[in-house]
Amino acid sequence: MKKQEKIKVQAEINAPVEKVWKMWNSPEDIMNWNSADPSWHCPSSNNDLRVGGTFTNRMEARDGSFGFDFSGIYDKVEQNKEIAYTMADGRTASTIFNMQDEKTLITTSFDPETQNDPEFQKQGWQAILNNFVKYAESPNN
Repeated sequence: MKKQEKIKVQAEINAPVEKVWKMWNSPEDIMNWNSADPSWHCPSSNNDLRVGGTFTNRMEARDGSFGFDFSGIYDKVEQNKEIAYTMADGRTASTIFNMQDEKTLITTSFDPETQNDPEFQKQGWQAILNNFVKYAESPNN
């Protein structure tokens, strides 16, 4: 079976990379933006941001009908630049943080899973990233 190409999503945030990095990695912030759709939420997040450290984000439908842990182990952590990790199912992902002027471009590449159509997966990850942009650019943050 042919290995699927990595899927890539990206977004530009109107904020400096230091702020974006903190909001991307702080469990308190993650619980506020880590969902693809308003019918879902992230009620808990644990993040040990270091090479060999682990993360677990609980993803749940707000109606309680379904939930799962999104977790993995960090392979690379370069502050304000890059995070790479291996998910619990063995797939890998990396997120690059690129500062341009006072804006930050985030690009995430990840191995697709085999259960869902790659385009559906791309849409889901992009929706979470778009939600992050809204949260990070909110005047309250």
